[in-house]
Amino acid sequence: GETMRLHFQFSIKKYFRNIDKPLLISVLLLITIGILLIGSATHANIPGPKRYSFVLRQLSFAAINLVLGAFLMRFDYRVLKSLARPLYLFNILMLLAVMLVGKSALGAQRWLQLGPISIQPSEFAKAIMIISLSSFVDDRLPLLTDFRSWLPVFGYVLIPFLFVMKQPDLGTSLVFLAILLGIMICCGFRIRYFLVMGGLGLASAPLVWKFLHEYQRNRIRVFLNPGLEPYGSGYHVIQSMIAIGSGMFPGKGLFAGTQSQLNFLPENHTDFIFAVAGEEFGFIGTVVILLLYGIVIYRGLSIALHAADDFGTLLSVGIVSMFLFHILVNVGMTSGIMPVTGVPLPFMSYGVSSLTTNMLMVALLLNINAHHQTLRFH
Repeated sequence: GETMRLHFQFSIKKYFRNIDKPLLISVLLLITIGILLIGSATHANIPGPKRYSFVLRQLSFAAINLVLGAFLMRFDYRVLKSLARPLYLFNILMLLAVMLVGKSALGAQRWLQLGPISIQPSEFAKAIMIISLSSFVDDRLPLLTDFRSWLPVFGYVLIPFLFVMKQPDLGTSLVFLAILLGIMICCGFRIRYFLVMGGLGLASAPLVWKFLHEYQRNRIRVFLNPGLEPYGSGYHVIQSMIAIGSGMFPGKGLFAGTQSQLNFLPENHTDFIFAVAGEEFGFIGTVVILLLYGIVIYRGLSIALHAADDFGTLLSVGIVSMFLFHILVNVGMTSGIMPVTGVPLPFMSYGVSSLTTNMLMVALLLNINAHHQTLRFH
């Protein structure tokens, strides 16, 4: 009995020794801040006993994901390589299911209803894309010498990209491109190829504009001039900028932001949660939040740099690319410096699917780091 107890204590100490503590603490702080802001954003707008239903659901899934993440830490991440192809096929089937039997909301068909819970498969599709694309590229690393050799990789991403665009979900489809871009940079994709692709992208802009939905075109018009539709498409951005600006340096205090409490700010607990942070926590609070995100990105890149193998590096780069894109686009759109897209703020925006994906990806980063530490010490 004593031997078993000592072995258990040693396992626990070893387990915690190999965890990247700055990354884990930063993520837990962001989740806590997010839950506080969700409570503030929703409590005044939902009457009766359901007042804190959003908070309780986010808190419950955060706890469940912590347990799932702890289990994920126990496995060797290299097992995912053998699962990459089945996961990719499952991803395609899941996105097809959304097209056929998905639930529509806000003009887009993106959700699957499973009992009382709405699941957004495109959120999980990001995680599957990171795993499957990392494996696909890892198998071809010696062959990726010129532009032509990258064409199968582009085709691999294109299929799920088109399925997500069909929903339509421009935000998630752009996340796929951000993941691909991060992996291309990591693999030494040549600058002249990037310049050629950028030129082709600009040349095809009129064609892309033609295929955009009218509400997507409006978002771009409003981004260039928010006053164009102050009570229509521009309303979100204008109210968001007012909220952030009114917080000034110290903020108005939790539960005291007028824009969110009086329901002027739409989607204040999901896509526009950063505006609530700006109003209630002020400049000081938003800087703290951005510093925490900075730690997450820095530690993620450090794990990528020191991973035990190429697959671990590619996974880490894919995860960091996803987080970085989400942070830049969400903070940019709430501040009025980027067009509005349905991209949630990692760990803070309300959403079961988004929170689960992001927390499990952090667990995967911790797993990659722990295996590097184990190899280094043994």
